[in-house]
Amino acid sequence: MNFELSHVPPRSTKPREEGLTMVMDKGLSFRQAEDLIDSSGHLTDLVKLGFGTSFATLRLKEKIALYQSADIKVYLGGTLFEAFIARGQFSDYQRLLDKLKLDAVEVSDGSIDLEHDEKLKYINTLARNLIVLSEVGSKETGILISPARWVRMMNSELEAGSWKVIAEARESGTVGIYRPNGHAHTTLVNRIMAKVPGQDIIWEAPIKSQQTWFIKQVGANVNLGNVSPDEVIALEALRLGLRGDTFFEYLPGDMAENLRQIKTEKPAEKEKHKAAEHPKAKVKVK
Repeated sequence: MNFELSHVPPRSTKPREEGLTMVMDKGLSFRQAEDLIDSSGHLTDLVKLGFGTSFATLRLKEKIALYQSADIKVYLGGTLFEAFIARGQFSDYQRLLDKLKLDAVEVSDGSIDLEHDEKLKYINTLARNLIVLSEVGSKETGILISPARWVRMMNSELEAGSWKVIAEARESGTVGIYRPNGHAHTTLVNRIMAKVPGQDIIWEAPIKSQQTWFIKQVGANVNLGNVSPDEVIALEALRLGLRGDTFFEYLPGDMAENLRQIKTEKPAEKEKHKAAEHPKAKVKVK
């Protein structure tokens, strides 16, 4: 960092196992990829070439090599994996990964109906030679998965060989672990947090309010994904309590309370105000 500042949480450094930032590349040019690395490559751990964009991206092999030269794991979007599976072309997909010299791969079933045991086989096969990230959850708004099933799928995929499991949200942040309004399914997320190791989960959080919520729940070193390329530095400031949304997260309690523009009432003060607003009726004694 550029200068000393007290009460800033410690951040993990590359190569990270936790505190990961995964960036969504939806078609950046080679020059834009260079700019991303120049501005925030030190904070970017993974780049996902979103959905099927790699099919139409110019200078694809060069861009992949560029990211890798900056110690950034890069992989093709899970939707492309599903496109190959849907067409019965898994062997072709493996050859593509080899041709592009990728060292990471995403396995997902967010768009297609894929038996989970079959998904586990794909994970196990690919994990023999590659770093596997597997995505859990549907991209469809109307499909609901019970918290217990989320937990079972995540843990079984980790056991099958996944390095990290990704909690689905899409780039919109309105499905999977989120409600259509973008708010987190808190019961679901809390159940997952209680049953799956935190460092093994990447929470897709494309919206600032979602990033803020997870930082407040887990801490500065929560793994976050689907981050826009131009928001990596801003996310880091959010992680460190150097943005309004998380400003008081890491300051000592008394210091924070004295500085807040809107004071937090203590329980005793709340009761006092409540009593003043709703005084008990006087009982006349005859």
